Amino acid sequence: MGLMTTDEIRDRFLKFFEGKAHKIVSSDSLIPQNDPTLLFSGAGMNQFKDYFLGLKKDMKRAASSQKCLRTGDLDNVGKTPYHHSFFEMLGNFSFGDYFKKEAIQWAWEFLTDEMNISKERLRVSVHEKDEEAYAIWKDAIKLRPEWIVKLGDKGNFWPSNAPKDGPNGPCGPCSEIYFDQGEQVGCGKKHCNIDCDCGRFAEIWNLVFTQFDR
Repeated sequence: MGLMTTDEIRDRFLKFFEGKAHKIVSSDSLIPQNDPTLLFSGAGMNQFKDYFLGLKKDMKRAASSQKCLRTGDLDNVGKTPYHHSFFEMLGNFSFGDYFKKEAIQWAWEFLTDEMNISKERLRVSVHEKDEEAYAIWKDAIKLRPEWIVKLGDKGNFWPSNAPKDGPNGPCGPCSEIYFDQGEQVGCGKKHCNIDCDCGRFAEIWNLVFTQFDR
């Protein structure tokens, strides 16, 4: 895969999911219009809360490129290669329509077919209690079991502090996809995996399975 501009990546993502019957929705304002619980939009799902809660039902599938600002990450900006203050978040969303199997299959299809990323360079994590997601990665995607790592709430629940501390609202376990930058990056240890904080594995997709309303 050659170098691609941000505009090309965004366009490919939105067209891919438009082809999967998703309505393309414009980015919400950086300051949420109808959500007093948030100072800034920090995720693509923010503007769709009413759909996840079943309060709005005029749309089943959506895709967007959301402008985001995360104040909680500011202390890490510049210290890691992966934290940013302002960024765009690409997202596809299902409101009582498809769920884990399609979400996983389409993410894999987009990365490996549309973006031509080598399957050998991708690793995933799942929530330690989400046997359904684990089985889809292992049996449907045929990913090697050693390339699927089970993590707890901190790594694979969104929001990560929701089970214990909140906030209230839509939440659920998640499955993250990582790109392996190679043994020459990071700690260099033979058994390094995505649970290591050395920087070798870069998270490129977070599949949030919004199945709970806290």
